[in-house]
Amino acid sequence: MTATGKPGAPKRPASLQMIADHLGLSAAAVSRVLNGAPAAKSIPKPTQDRILAAAKQFNYRPNVLARSLRRGHSMTVGVLLPEVSEGYATLVLAGVEQALLQAGYVFYLVSHHHQAERVENAQTMFVERFVDGIVAIDTVLARHTELPTITVSCPDEQEGMTNIVLNHRRAAELAIDHLSGLGHREIAFIKGQAFSSDTEPRWQAIRHAASRAGITVDPLLVASLEGDSPTHEPGYFAAQRLLASGSSFTALFTFNDVSAIGAIRALREAGLRVPQDVSVVGFDDVQSAAFQNPGLTTVRQPLKTMGMLAAETLVQRIAAPPEHPAPKQLVIDPEFVVRESTCPPAPRRKT
Repeated sequence: MTATGKPGAPKRPASLQMIADHLGLSAAAVSRVLNGAPAAKSIPKPTQDRILAAAKQFNYRPNVLARSLRRGHSMTVGVLLPEVSEGYATLVLAGVEQALLQAGYVFYLVSHHHQAERVENAQTMFVERFVDGIVAIDTVLARHTELPTITVSCPDEQEGMTNIVLNHRRAAELAIDHLSGLGHREIAFIKGQAFSSDTEPRWQAIRHAASRAGITVDPLLVASLEGDSPTHEPGYFAAQRLLASGSSFTALFTFNDVSAIGAIRALREAGLRVPQDVSVVGFDDVQSAAFQNPGLTTVRQPLKTMGMLAAETLVQRIAAPPEHPAPKQLVIDPEFVVRESTCPPAPRRKT
Protein backbone atom coordinates (compact mmCIF):
# COMPACT_ATOMS: atom_id res chain seq x y z
CA MET A 1 0.00 0.00 0.00
CA THR A 2 1.43 3.38 -0.97
CA ALA A 3 0.89 6.77 0.69
CA THR A 4 -1.97 7.30 -1.78
CA GLY A 5 -3.79 4.23 -0.50
CA LYS A 6 -3.88 2.73 -4.02
CA PRO A 7 -1.81 -0.33 -4.98
CA GLY A 8 0.78 0.47 -7.63
CA ALA A 9 0.33 4.26 -7.36
CA PRO A 10 3.52 6.35 -7.31
CA LYS A 11 4.84 6.89 -3.79
CA ARG A 12 4.50 10.47 -2.66
CA PRO A 13 4.91 12.24 0.70
CA ALA A 14 2.00 11.76 3.05
CA SER A 15 0.02 14.59 4.59
CA LEU A 16 -0.51 15.24 8.27
CA GLN A 17 -4.15 14.25 7.93
CA MET A 18 -3.25 10.90 6.32
CA ILE A 19 -0.90 10.08 9.22
CA ALA A 20 -3.54 11.18 11.74
CA ASP A 21 -6.18 8.94 10.08
CA HIS A 22 -3.77 6.01 10.03
CA LEU A 23 -3.03 6.37 13.75
CA GLY A 24 -6.53 7.34 14.84
CA LEU A 25 -5.24 10.62 16.28
CA SER A 26 -6.13 14.25 15.69
CA ALA A 27 -4.23 16.15 13.03
CA ALA A 28 -3.43 18.79 15.67
CA ALA A 29 -1.64 16.22 17.85
CA VAL A 30 0.33 14.88 14.91
CA SER A 31 1.27 18.41 13.86
CA ARG A 32 2.55 19.30 17.33
CA VAL A 33 4.89 16.32 17.37
CA LEU A 34 6.19 16.56 13.81
CA ASN A 35 6.71 20.31 14.01
CA GLY A 36 8.41 20.15 17.38
CA ALA A 37 5.86 22.46 19.00
CA PRO A 38 6.22 23.09 22.75
CA ALA A 39 2.71 21.66 23.26
CA ALA A 40 4.03 18.26 22.10
CA LYS A 41 5.47 17.76 25.60
CA SER A 42 1.93 17.05 26.85
CA ILE A 43 1.62 14.07 24.48
CA PRO A 44 2.76 10.71 26.00
CA LYS A 45 6.15 9.47 24.82
CA PRO A 46 4.79 6.22 23.31
CA THR A 47 2.32 8.22 21.24
CA GLN A 48 5.07 10.55 20.04
CA ASP A 49 7.14 7.52 19.01
CA ARG A 50 4.17 6.11 17.04
CA ILE A 51 3.72 9.42 15.22
CA LEU A 52 7.42 9.67 14.32
CA ALA A 53 7.48 6.04 13.14
CA ALA A 54 4.42 6.59 10.95
CA ALA A 55 5.93 9.74 9.46
CA LYS A 56 9.00 7.75 8.46
CA GLN A 57 6.90 4.86 7.15
CA PHE A 58 4.75 7.13 4.96
CA ASN A 59 7.64 9.32 3.75
CA TYR A 60 6.26 12.46 5.43
CA ARG A 61 8.06 15.70 4.52
CA PRO A 62 6.98 18.94 6.18
CA ASN A 63 6.09 21.83 3.86
CA VAL A 64 8.68 24.22 5.22
CA LEU A 65 7.63 27.11 2.97
CA ALA A 66 3.95 26.85 3.87
CA ARG A 67 4.77 26.59 7.55
CA SER A 68 7.14 29.54 7.51
CA LEU A 69 4.67 31.69 5.57
CA ARG A 70 2.01 30.89 8.17
CA ARG A 71 4.45 32.26 10.72
CA GLY A 72 5.00 35.34 8.55
CA HIS A 73 8.54 34.56 7.32
CA SER A 74 10.00 32.43 4.53
CA MET A 75 13.46 32.29 6.18
CA THR A 76 15.03 33.22 2.85
CA VAL A 77 16.95 36.34 1.80
CA GLY A 78 17.91 37.72 -1.62
CA VAL A 79 21.53 38.75 -2.14
CA LEU A 80 22.73 40.96 -5.01
CA LEU A 81 26.38 41.50 -5.97
CA PRO A 82 28.31 42.43 -9.12
CA GLU A 83 30.16 39.14 -9.59
CA VAL A 84 31.69 36.24 -7.68
CA SER A 85 35.46 36.59 -7.98
CA GLU A 86 38.52 37.18 -5.82
CA GLY A 87 38.26 40.43 -3.96
CA TYR A 88 35.73 42.72 -2.37
CA ALA A 89 32.30 41.26 -3.09
CA THR A 90 33.20 37.64 -2.38
CA LEU A 91 34.67 38.45 1.04
CA VAL A 92 31.58 40.46 1.97
CA LEU A 93 29.43 37.56 0.75
CA ALA A 94 31.33 35.15 3.03
CA GLY A 95 30.29 37.24 6.02
CA VAL A 96 26.68 37.46 4.81
CA GLU A 97 26.52 33.69 4.36
CA GLN A 98 27.98 32.94 7.79
CA ALA A 99 25.58 35.23 9.65
CA LEU A 100 22.51 34.05 7.72
CA LEU A 101 23.32 30.40 8.32
CA GLN A 102 23.74 31.07 12.03
CA ALA A 103 20.30 32.73 12.04
CA GLY A 104 18.70 29.80 10.20
CA TYR A 105 18.29 31.58 6.85
CA VAL A 106 19.13 30.50 3.32
CA PHE A 107 19.60 32.89 0.40
CA TYR A 108 19.15 33.35 -3.32
CA LEU A 109 22.24 34.83 -4.97
CA VAL A 110 22.18 36.95 -8.15
CA SER A 111 25.31 38.28 -9.90
CA HIS A 112 24.24 41.21 -12.06
CA HIS A 113 27.56 42.34 -13.64
CA HIS A 114 26.44 45.98 -13.30
CA GLN A 115 23.47 45.48 -15.65
CA ALA A 116 20.57 47.60 -14.39
CA GLU A 117 17.98 45.33 -16.00
CA ARG A 118 19.32 42.28 -14.18
CA VAL A 119 19.22 44.15 -10.89
CA GLU A 120 15.58 45.12 -11.40
CA ASN A 121 14.61 41.62 -12.55
CA ALA A 122 16.30 40.16 -9.48
CA GLN A 123 14.36 42.46 -7.18
CA THR A 124 11.13 41.36 -8.82
CA MET A 125 12.11 37.70 -8.49
CA PHE A 126 12.90 38.15 -4.80
CA VAL A 127 9.46 39.61 -4.17
CA GLU A 128 7.78 36.79 -6.10
CA ARG A 129 9.69 34.20 -4.08
CA PHE A 130 8.59 35.72 -0.78
CA VAL A 131 12.07 36.49 0.54
CA ASP A 132 12.09 38.24 3.89
CA GLY A 133 14.65 40.86 2.88
CA ILE A 134 17.51 41.85 0.58
CA VAL A 135 21.24 42.42 0.97
CA ALA A 136 22.78 44.42 -1.90
CA ILE A 137 26.58 44.55 -2.19
CA ASP A 138 28.11 47.37 -4.28
CA THR A 139 24.86 47.54 -6.22
CA VAL A 140 22.88 50.53 -7.48
CA LEU A 141 19.20 50.02 -6.69
CA ALA A 142 17.05 52.14 -8.99
CA ARG A 143 13.96 51.34 -6.97
CA HIS A 144 13.21 50.30 -3.43
CA THR A 145 10.82 47.43 -2.76
CA GLU A 146 8.84 47.21 0.46
CA LEU A 147 11.20 44.47 1.63
CA PRO A 148 13.71 45.29 4.39
CA THR A 149 16.94 46.10 2.53
CA ILE A 150 20.52 46.41 3.76
CA THR A 151 23.15 47.72 1.36
CA VAL A 152 26.93 47.48 1.56
CA SER A 153 28.85 50.34 -0.08
CA CYS A 154 25.90 51.59 -2.10
CA PRO A 155 25.84 55.22 -3.25
CA ASP A 156 22.19 56.19 -2.96
CA GLU A 157 20.46 56.58 0.37
CA GLN A 158 16.81 55.60 0.10
CA GLU A 159 14.10 55.74 2.71
CA GLY A 160 13.94 52.57 4.75
CA MET A 161 17.36 51.26 3.68
CA THR A 162 20.41 50.88 5.90
CA ASN A 163 23.77 51.34 4.16
CA ILE A 164 26.96 49.88 5.62
CA VAL A 165 29.95 51.93 4.48
CA LEU A 166 33.65 52.21 5.11
CA ASN A 167 35.10 55.36 6.63
CA HIS A 168 36.77 56.41 3.36
CA ARG A 169 38.30 59.57 4.80
CA ARG A 170 40.11 57.60 7.48
CA ALA A 171 41.18 54.98 4.94
CA ALA A 172 42.71 57.61 2.65
CA GLU A 173 44.48 59.32 5.53
CA LEU A 174 46.05 56.04 6.66
CA ALA A 175 47.49 55.37 3.20
CA ILE A 176 48.61 58.92 2.39
CA ASP A 177 50.10 59.47 5.86
CA HIS A 178 52.04 56.22 5.53
CA LEU A 179 53.50 57.18 2.17
CA SER A 180 54.23 60.79 3.10
CA GLY A 181 55.76 59.60 6.38
CA LEU A 182 58.19 57.49 4.36
CA GLY A 183 59.12 60.61 2.36
CA HIS A 184 57.06 60.13 -0.80
CA ARG A 185 55.85 63.34 -2.47
CA GLU A 186 55.29 62.15 -6.04
CA ILE A 187 52.39 59.74 -5.71
CA ALA A 188 50.41 58.21 -8.56
CA PHE A 189 46.85 56.99 -8.17
CA ILE A 190 44.64 54.38 -9.80
CA LYS A 191 40.93 55.18 -9.42
CA GLY A 192 38.10 52.68 -9.63
CA GLN A 193 35.66 52.22 -12.49
CA ALA A 194 32.81 54.70 -12.82
CA PHE A 195 30.24 52.02 -11.96
CA SER A 196 31.78 51.16 -8.60
CA SER A 197 29.96 52.63 -5.63
CA ASP A 198 33.24 53.30 -3.81
CA THR A 199 35.05 55.15 -6.60
CA GLU A 200 33.82 58.71 -6.05
CA PRO A 201 33.73 58.82 -2.23
CA ARG A 202 37.17 57.22 -2.04
CA TRP A 203 38.63 59.63 -4.60
CA GLN A 204 37.26 62.65 -2.75
CA ALA A 205 38.73 61.24 0.47
CA ILE A 206 42.13 60.78 -1.23
CA ARG A 207 42.12 64.37 -2.48
CA HIS A 208 41.33 65.57 1.03
CA ALA A 209 44.06 63.42 2.60
CA ALA A 210 46.63 64.54 0.01
CA SER A 211 45.81 68.21 0.61
CA ARG A 212 46.05 67.64 4.35
CA ALA A 213 49.53 66.14 3.88
CA GLY A 214 50.64 68.94 1.53
CA ILE A 215 50.85 66.63 -1.48
CA THR A 216 49.82 67.87 -4.93
CA VAL A 217 47.75 65.45 -7.02
CA ASP A 218 49.17 65.61 -10.55
CA PRO A 219 46.42 64.90 -13.15
CA LEU A 220 49.03 63.09 -15.25
CA LEU A 221 49.55 60.69 -12.37
CA VAL A 222 45.89 59.67 -12.13
CA ALA A 223 44.57 56.70 -14.12
CA SER A 224 41.22 54.95 -13.91
CA LEU A 225 40.45 51.26 -14.14
CA GLU A 226 38.64 50.50 -17.39
CA GLY A 227 36.24 47.68 -18.23
CA ASP A 228 34.34 45.42 -15.88
CA SER A 229 36.80 42.53 -15.71
CA PRO A 230 37.36 41.44 -12.09
CA THR A 231 40.90 40.27 -12.97
CA HIS A 232 44.32 41.92 -12.58
CA GLU A 233 44.29 43.24 -16.14
CA PRO A 234 42.61 46.64 -15.52
CA GLY A 235 45.29 47.47 -12.93
CA TYR A 236 48.02 46.29 -15.27
CA PHE A 237 46.82 48.53 -18.12
CA ALA A 238 46.21 51.50 -15.82
CA ALA A 239 49.79 51.30 -14.57
CA GLN A 240 51.04 51.14 -18.15
CA ARG A 241 49.19 54.38 -18.91
CA LEU A 242 50.76 56.05 -15.88
CA LEU A 243 54.22 54.97 -17.04
CA ALA A 244 53.49 56.23 -20.56
CA SER A 245 52.60 59.69 -19.22
CA GLY A 246 56.29 60.43 -18.74
CA SER A 247 55.74 61.84 -15.23
CA SER A 248 57.91 60.28 -12.57
CA PHE A 249 56.47 58.88 -9.35
CA THR A 250 57.92 57.04 -6.37
CA ALA A 251 54.68 55.59 -5.00
CA LEU A 252 51.38 54.25 -6.29
CA PHE A 253 48.09 54.05 -4.39
CA THR A 254 45.60 51.73 -6.13
CA PHE A 255 41.84 51.34 -5.92
CA ASN A 256 42.03 47.74 -4.70
CA ASP A 257 44.44 44.87 -4.15
CA VAL A 258 43.50 43.11 -7.37
CA SER A 259 44.50 46.16 -9.42
CA ALA A 260 47.63 46.62 -7.29
CA ILE A 261 48.81 43.13 -8.22
CA GLY A 262 48.31 43.90 -11.91
CA ALA A 263 50.09 47.24 -11.53
CA ILE A 264 53.13 45.57 -9.93
CA ARG A 265 53.42 43.32 -12.97
CA ALA A 266 53.44 46.38 -15.27
CA LEU A 267 56.04 48.16 -13.12
CA ARG A 268 58.36 45.15 -13.21
CA GLU A 269 58.00 44.79 -16.96
CA ALA A 270 59.11 48.43 -17.20
CA GLY A 271 62.29 47.55 -15.27
CA LEU A 272 61.16 49.08 -11.96
CA ARG A 273 61.58 47.37 -8.61
CA VAL A 274 58.85 47.27 -5.95
CA PRO A 275 59.33 48.84 -3.48
CA GLN A 276 62.86 50.15 -4.13
CA ASP A 277 61.84 52.22 -7.17
CA VAL A 278 58.07 52.44 -6.64
CA SER A 279 56.18 51.72 -3.42
CA VAL A 280 52.70 50.26 -3.92
CA VAL A 281 49.70 50.46 -1.58
CA GLY A 282 46.54 48.44 -2.23
CA PHE A 283 43.07 48.49 -0.76
CA ASP A 284 40.85 45.74 0.75
CA ASP A 285 43.42 43.21 2.06
CA VAL A 286 42.18 40.24 0.06
CA GLN A 287 43.39 36.82 1.15
CA SER A 288 46.22 36.68 -1.40
CA ALA A 289 47.62 40.13 -0.50
CA ALA A 290 49.88 38.78 2.24
CA PHE A 291 51.26 36.10 -0.09
CA GLN A 292 52.31 38.35 -2.97
CA ASN A 293 55.97 38.96 -3.66
CA PRO A 294 56.49 41.39 -2.07
CA GLY A 295 53.70 41.18 0.49
CA LEU A 296 51.24 43.97 -0.26
CA THR A 297 50.89 46.97 2.04
CA THR A 298 47.20 47.78 2.01
CA VAL A 299 44.19 49.42 3.60
CA ARG A 300 42.26 46.61 5.23
CA GLN A 301 38.51 46.72 4.92
CA PRO A 302 36.94 44.30 7.41
CA LEU A 303 34.94 42.88 4.51
CA LYS A 304 33.72 39.68 6.15
CA THR A 305 32.73 41.67 9.23
CA MET A 306 30.82 44.12 7.02
CA GLY A 307 28.96 41.21 5.43
CA MET A 308 28.11 39.70 8.81
CA LEU A 309 26.90 43.07 10.06
CA ALA A 310 24.72 43.45 6.96
CA ALA A 311 23.07 40.06 7.50
CA GLU A 312 22.67 40.52 11.25
CA THR A 313 21.13 43.95 10.74
CA LEU A 314 18.73 42.53 8.15
CA VAL A 315 17.61 39.71 10.46
CA GLN A 316 16.95 42.30 13.18
CA ARG A 317 14.99 44.44 10.71
CA ILE A 318 12.88 41.45 9.66
CA ALA A 319 11.97 40.69 13.27
CA ALA A 320 11.29 44.33 14.21
CA PRO A 321 7.85 45.96 13.87
CA PRO A 322 7.40 47.84 10.56
CA GLU A 323 7.21 51.16 12.37
CA HIS A 324 10.58 50.60 14.05
CA PRO A 325 13.03 53.20 12.67
CA ALA A 326 15.99 51.81 10.72
CA PRO A 327 19.42 53.49 10.86
CA LYS A 328 20.35 55.08 7.53
CA GLN A 329 24.05 54.33 7.78
CA LEU A 330 26.52 52.22 9.75
CA VAL A 331 30.14 53.36 9.33
CA ILE A 332 33.02 50.88 9.67
CA ASP A 333 36.60 51.96 10.35
CA PRO A 334 39.49 50.51 8.31
CA GLU A 335 42.89 49.29 9.44
CA PHE A 336 46.28 49.71 7.76
CA VAL A 337 48.54 46.74 7.15
CA VAL A 338 52.21 47.42 6.43
CA ARG A 339 54.02 44.70 4.50
CA GLU A 340 56.96 44.70 2.08
CA SER A 341 55.63 46.66 -0.92
CA THR A 342 56.47 50.08 0.57
CA CYS A 343 59.71 51.72 1.71
CA PRO A 344 61.27 55.21 1.67
CA PRO A 345 61.99 56.56 -1.82
CA ALA A 346 65.48 56.10 -3.19
CA PRO A 347 67.70 59.17 -2.81
CA ARG A 348 67.78 61.28 -5.96
CA ARG A 349 71.03 61.19 -7.83
CA LYS A 350 72.86 64.47 -8.06
CA THR A 351 73.39 65.69 -11.60
